[in-house]
Amino acid sequence: MFDDTRPIFLQLAERIADEVLRGIYAEGEQVPSTNELALHLRINPATAGKALALLVEQGVLFKKRGIGMFVAPGARAQIALDRQRVFTERFVEPLLAEARSLGLTTEELIALITTQGGADA
Repeated sequence: MFDDTRPIFLQLAERIADEVLRGIYAEGEQVPSTNELALHLRINPATAGKALALLVEQGVLFKKRGIGMFVAPGARAQIALDRQRVFTERFVEPLLAEARSLGLTTEELIALITTQGGADA
């Protein structure tokens, strides 16, 4: 469920963001409370609260006082844009740098990607 490589609250925040991105939680929909998450995942409520607070800070969730946490308008698009930026930094830029060092043209690189990933990828 959780691994030892990163703090649990970061993994939980990422997991909830994944669920928003995949449409499990729609914009405007309520997400589980701190206590519900803690009970279900068997983690400390402070850890669950820290994950939710991080998502509020990032603008993914918003709090309705006395009611709970809800997915913010535009959260799904924001998560997708943030992930695309990270994907570009971690994978696309190094791929392009390596392709340049190998002397591959853009067309050759596209052909390699198409061959390896299929036409729909």
